[in-house]
Amino acid sequence: MRKIILFSLSVLLFASCNKKQLAQLTKDKAELQALLDKNKADCDALSAKLKNDISDLSNQIKMKDGDITNERAKLKAMEDELAYLKRTNTNLLDRLSDLSIVSKDGAESIKKSLDALNRQSSYIQDLNSNLRRKDSLNLALVMNLKRSLDNVSDEDVNIEVKKGVVYISLSDKMLFKYGSYDITTQAENVLSKIAKVVNDRKDFDILVEGHTDSVPYSSASVLEDNWDLSAKRATSVVRALQKKYGVAPERMTAGGRGEFVPKVANDSSQNRSRNRRTEIVILPKLDQFFQLFDSGK
Repeated sequence: MRKIILFSLSVLLFASCNKKQLAQLTKDKAELQALLDKNKADCDALSAKLKNDISDLSNQIKMKDGDITNERAKLKAMEDELAYLKRTNTNLLDRLSDLSIVSKDGAESIKKSLDALNRQSSYIQDLNSNLRRKDSLNLALVMNLKRSLDNVSDEDVNIEVKKGVVYISLSDKMLFKYGSYDITTQAENVLSKIAKVVNDRKDFDILVEGHTDSVPYSSASVLEDNWDLSAKRATSVVRALQKKYGVAPERMTAGGRGEFVPKVANDSSQNRSRNRRTEIVILPKLDQFFQLFDSGK
């Protein structure tokens, strides 16, 4: 009888332990499943953003490929025309020499013309190569900026290549309070990341342009109108880049454009918000830009 009681107690104790272990395992499984679901959601979100960035870059590459194709077609046409002129001049020179009509000075003049045409052809080829190199540098700069600012909303920061240079458009609501030119704490984080990229690119200059909407500025301050407000905002950004983030002041220019260069019509509150912006334009230094054209002369 005593053995039976001990056996029953052992069975009950074993069952109780198993229930506790089962409950703990069930709890651990639920926690692991929740963690797995969260990680999967994070991975899906990151994958979607990467796909979007890749799509944007692919579209820009396609646009650049189209530009390069057009430039190559123009260059091919010019090279064909140059080859035709060379053949024509050479034939004329041979005929004139055979007929003893051209003097020595005349033949030398034609030869110099041919040499000038050869130099022009070389210049065109060098210029085309330099333009392709500039486009590649711009694309690399855009990719670096997008990587640095990947956690910033697209509504607050827009990066694109226009007219052969890189534009960074910063929204008014992120940079400043309404009607103010004091930079917000949120904007300082964005400006520090931009400064890090441009500080690594010493061969570029920076133009900062302030833009407003068409609503007249009115405030009991020293500012008179939207011209003043846009200029002060551009100056605030330049001053922050210099004093807080070490961007060389001789590389930067600040300017106000008022309401006179809108992105869209000022016919709704949403459009007016898009027009209130500050643009940081990253462009090649002027001396290097002119050397681009002088290198083949």
